[in-house]
Amino acid sequence: MKILAIETSCDETAIAVLEIKKTRAGEEFSILSDQVASQIKIHAPFGGVVPNLAKLEHIKNLPILLKRALKEARLPLGSRASKLDAVAVTYGPGLEPALWTGIEFAKKLARLWRVALIPVNHLEGHIYSALMQKSKFKIQNGGIYPMLTLIVSGGHTELVLTKKRLQYKILGETLDDAAGEAFDKVARMLKLQYPGGPEISKLAKFGNSRAINFPRPMIHSKDLNFSFSGLKTSVLYYLREHKKFSKRNIASSFEEAVVDVLVRKTVKAAEQYKPHTIALGGGVAANDQLREELVRKFPNILLPDKRFTGDNAAMIATAAYYRFTRSKNTKRSKNIKATGNLRLSKG
Repeated sequence: MKILAIETSCDETAIAVLEIKKTRAGEEFSILSDQVASQIKIHAPFGGVVPNLAKLEHIKNLPILLKRALKEARLPLGSRASKLDAVAVTYGPGLEPALWTGIEFAKKLARLWRVALIPVNHLEGHIYSALMQKSKFKIQNGGIYPMLTLIVSGGHTELVLTKKRLQYKILGETLDDAAGEAFDKVARMLKLQYPGGPEISKLAKFGNSRAINFPRPMIHSKDLNFSFSGLKTSVLYYLREHKKFSKRNIASSFEEAVVDVLVRKTVKAAEQYKPHTIALGGGVAANDQLREELVRKFPNILLPDKRFTGDNAAMIATAAYYRFTRSKNTKRSKNIKATGNLRLSKG
């Protein structure tokens, strides 16, 4: 089976083609093409993503990436691309103007090729990204469930228990800023380049993480929720109160505070729910300190290849496969609507 997937939830345009072969043990996935067009240079002057600009860039990039993806996957460009079995597309959460561009493009392709159209939750893609360490990967039947996934990105910070395929329970989530959002806002305070999260991490490697004792919000709370707005505000107050300061030490101390909270909550969730597998997903999953600390606590944790931590269409295609094989109702969805605040369904 071959699936072409489209991802336009924020500021990266992505198209991927995956081939899936079913075996007795599970499924074998091969990424035939994985195309991503970044918009960093477009949004950098504004210090953040501008939704309407993102939309225009998606409209421009989608036809270009489609040609590249089909060529690399050795599929025909015209209406006879019948070797594809389905088209998948992210319909939320994300920026709705950006999401709509991908949805409309996917609808046209599904009609042109007369194949199924599969709507996919972006967060579901991040959950499956933890299984994607190479261009070819296997997912065994039931062997990884229940799976606890820490999703950390610019828009989300959640602990999700996947009881079995497509059955989710949100154990904890941020009550205000997402961890990635806090990284970006602190980076702006320090006047670092956009995107700020990776710049904070680069700077943190050369700083003293014990130099400043920033708070760890909700680290001792009984629930599994997160809060990062107080930590962000603490950095702001520190900058106001100190005329001279070390950006390196601020970055390192801030990063350690965020990682401490993320790891502590994940450990607490693991102790409470005793999952078979622990995984990490989302853009902040590329953070070296977070990866290292989680590996210390969970030596067998599933970590995605860094190229699959950011927004990509390969993870959307992977999630789409299970949607396609599970329900006839979802695989013929023509009335897809962009849903900016979409949450994971219980399945």
